[in-house]
Amino acid sequence: MRHSLQTARAALVALAVSAALVGLPALFVPRSFYDDFPFLRHWVDLLPPYNQHLVTDVGGLYLAFAIVFAWAAWRPVRDLVFAASAGWTFAALAHFIYHATHLDNFGTGDAIAELVSLLLVAILPGAAVVGVLAHERPVASRAAATGVTNDA
Repeated sequence: MRHSLQTARAALVALAVSAALVGLPALFVPRSFYDDFPFLRHWVDLLPPYNQHLVTDVGGLYLAFAIVFAWAAWRPVRDLVFAASAGWTFAALAHFIYHATHLDNFGTGDAIAELVSLLLVAILPGAAVVGVLAHERPVASRAAATGVTNDA
């Protein structure tokens, strides 16, 4: 099913873009990231203190994931998509849990927006995994029906 592979690629591209939108400013303009992220809403500076080392490390980590997700979107092979999705989901859920338990300084609208955005990027890898699995299933079914496989 071509549509399922397109869904997987779209999810992976969305994750790559999302990670890059965090990683680029965190790595290259850490103070601005701390003071203004996201889009001048000031979510990060509500959890002080500022630590340039930590912010730039986080930026590098997010950019690394952006590269892995872009690679997986370009070549959505099962092992790459699964590994990237598993690693990201683990980190994203830990990130979500931290923020869900540290909302004291947030207004209601910002708290909801932050948690929704963090939850979205935590569950989006599931769409990539499901898309890859759905794409593989018809291929495996055709191979079983015809007796033709890609095995060497």
